[in-house]
Amino acid sequence: MLSAALIFALQVGPNPSAPALEPLPFELRRQQSQQEQAEVTPTADPLALCLIRAEEDPVAAQAEANIWLETTIGLTRAHGLHCRGYAEAQSGNWEAAAASFVAARSEPAVINSKYKARLGAIAANALITSGDAQGGLAMLDQAIPDAARSGFAALEAEMWLDRARAQVALGETEAAGVSLASARRLAPGSSQAWLLSATLARRSGDLETARSQIEQAAKLNLTNPEIALEAGVIAILAGDEDSARQNWQTVITLNPDSPAAATAQGYLEQLTTE
Repeated sequence: MLSAALIFALQVGPNPSAPALEPLPFELRRQQSQQEQAEVTPTADPLALCLIRAEEDPVAAQAEANIWLETTIGLTRAHGLHCRGYAEAQSGNWEAAAASFVAARSEPAVINSKYKARLGAIAANALITSGDAQGGLAMLDQAIPDAARSGFAALEAEMWLDRARAQVALGETEAAGVSLASARRLAPGSSQAWLLSATLARRSGDLETARSQIEQAAKLNLTNPEIALEAGVIAILAGDEDSARQNWQTVITLNPDSPAAATAQGYLEQLTTE
């Protein structure tokens, strides 16, 4: 049977000090095709090179972007602000990154709805990551319609996920559920959307919905250890210890050196038999 300490930990979640919905992968998330990237940023080559440089050497990329900003106007200036923000984010300076992304989005030359939506998305992500959930929500209110108008469904879905993150941070659980439903509607094949939905349902005490949603997440991504970890948490709270053990062992097998595996091992060690 479960120890009282483990039951409490599972009800709160794998990491009680972390947000209920984990941060999503930052910036482009590598989901756009090269064709889409070119469409979103018509003069993307210098920007793409600067973003790559920011990942390799954020300090050098930020210095380069600042020089760029001194000599350019219009859309090119927006690209410079975009790159500077990404370099600042790579350095962990999320408040500065958010300010740069907001400034880039505010450039009058940024009229392409897809690019405007993208800048709004990364600005909101930076704001939320910096701890300004309310500011992130306000930015998403502006950026989501841009994505919808341009038919950028994949990015719109990710913004609804970020919206749920911010709402959970603000204690707006019911509103977060609505946001996650929008994300699932726009991207029914997103295992992340189903995983976060299951996590929220479980934390809200709706284990039946949580179990259905985590099963859907697992169907979409059989090798994600985070999904197996959550499936085990849901199973044990539903009284299915065998399924919980199986899922947590799967986490360890899939990626033995990951934080998820360490959490799963801790859960297994706390399980006792009658």
